[in-house]
Amino acid sequence: MSTMSFLISILVLISLTIWKSIYVHATFFRDTHCVDGGENCKILSDGLSLTLNQMSGALVHGNKEFLFGYVEMQIKLPPGNTPGVVTTFYMTSPFVLGTPNSHDEIDFEFLGNVSGQPITIHTNVFVLGNGSREQQFKPWFDPSADFHSYGIFWSPYVIMWSVDGTVIRVFRNWESKGLPFANKQPMRILCSIWNGDYWATENGQVKINWANAPFTSRYTNYRADVCVISKGGNDVERCTVPNRNNWFVEPAYGKLSADQIEDLMRVQRCHKKRDPQI
Repeated sequence: MSTMSFLISILVLISLTIWKSIYVHATFFRDTHCVDGGENCKILSDGLSLTLNQMSGALVHGNKEFLFGYVEMQIKLPPGNTPGVVTTFYMTSPFVLGTPNSHDEIDFEFLGNVSGQPITIHTNVFVLGNGSREQQFKPWFDPSADFHSYGIFWSPYVIMWSVDGTVIRVFRNWESKGLPFANKQPMRILCSIWNGDYWATENGQVKINWANAPFTSRYTNYRADVCVISKGGNDVERCTVPNRNNWFVEPAYGKLSADQIEDLMRVQRCHKKRDPQI
């Protein structure tokens, strides 16, 4: 299923014409900035180039915080022998100094591997600092051979991860059963590449071979249809009210079609790895 098909199928209450009128095409050049990495962090007119070498990795922050929406970008991972190399696309609320168990986070992480072995797609959700909700997947393609689309749909009711338009994971809001959910804190987009060889490949047993450096991940086609929070952060409630622009807070958009459910079950059955204990 294409990314366009995925979006159309979840926008079941909005016609295609209206959907096109509210979809936002963000750009890395306009909507992000480098936070770390120096020359390893490059924001280009058509995307990002993030490099890891022995000196440093690279980190990019989105310029604005938001509460709920759909974010998507295309990523091409570094090829070859990449154990320990971690490339990320995620969203997180601010870390509060002195309050370790405070932030929310929704992750896509891509864990490098030795040549010939599949890269791991790692997903996770943090709620108030607790991130013990990992699921990992073996992709049905080579993420380093070409660009592929990765999307996160975040609403008050559900979080969904998609790859090339196929939903691979669903995390629902079960607050009614006493389980916490990330639906109160605004987040911003982050992208990075970093040395994670203490855990990323074979539980940290396989380290980065710096003879193969530098490692470069490339990002393009950043899209975001989100409810942006004002700088003062005093308008969070606005993002919880369903309307033409906040379509993603309607409960109907957290429901999958029969075809999406079939694809999700196939991915979970055929490509999901054992849930890691990290």
